[in-house]
Amino acid sequence: MPDSPTAAGLDLDTVLGKVMSVLRAFTVEDHGVGFAELQRRTRLPKSTLHRVLGDLESTRLLDRVDGAYHLGGHLFELGMRASVERGLIEVATPFLEDLCERTHELVHLGLLEGHEVVYVAKIGGHRQVRSPSRLGGRMPLHATAIGKALLAHAPAEVRRAVLAEPLPRLAPRTITAQGTLRKQLDDVVENGIAYEFEESAAGIVCGAAPVLAAGQHVLAAVSVTGPVTRFRPQQHAASVRAAAAGIAATLARRDALRARTYLSISA
Repeated sequence: MPDSPTAAGLDLDTVLGKVMSVLRAFTVEDHGVGFAELQRRTRLPKSTLHRVLGDLESTRLLDRVDGAYHLGGHLFELGMRASVERGLIEVATPFLEDLCERTHELVHLGLLEGHEVVYVAKIGGHRQVRSPSRLGGRMPLHATAIGKALLAHAPAEVRRAVLAEPLPRLAPRTITAQGTLRKQLDDVVENGIAYEFEESAAGIVCGAAPVLAAGQHVLAAVSVTGPVTRFRPQQHAASVRAAAAGIAATLARRDALRARTYLSISA
């Protein structure tokens, strides 16, 4: 039997593999998932799934309300302790808020994970456009400006792997030709800005810039998204690049200060 999307890359003969298959079965759109649906998604035997769900519920990693399962509050607590993402979001938030104030549009912060972008921050005002992005959700790299900004500076093996695969179409204007995407990625490296024109969903356009560490290692990416009827991302390229550069510089200063503090304590 082929792997389900939640089981991909997991060893379901181990306890941890079974637990992760259940946790990965939940999507950002779920508002409670029943036992039968979880079994369909995980493909675990009923007795095994009952046992795993009981253990996850007892440790507050899952909650059960009216017979449906939800990701538990303890997962949120653990996520907030994740030092890399937490520190990045703390540093990035003032720059994201400033970018939102300058553009009056929807602003994202995203991380590279596998061949996808994971959205870890999302700030928007009353006019924000309807976007397919979800906080904690994922999108394919090739179909979003923020994904292209990440992919352009991703490790060479990641870029090669994405360009070697079929590029799924999410919207009528999604880039599905590897040659076109490769040229766009080269332009991102040269100009420091990536664009999307109704490629993840009809009606939205976007500009994004990478947050780069020393040596051009990509830490994250920042984007601003608006409706095609009024938003011109090219007009805000400088602001997007400035926000990304500000985050990178602040992270570098923080890390340098920590290193000096550590050395003075160790001396």
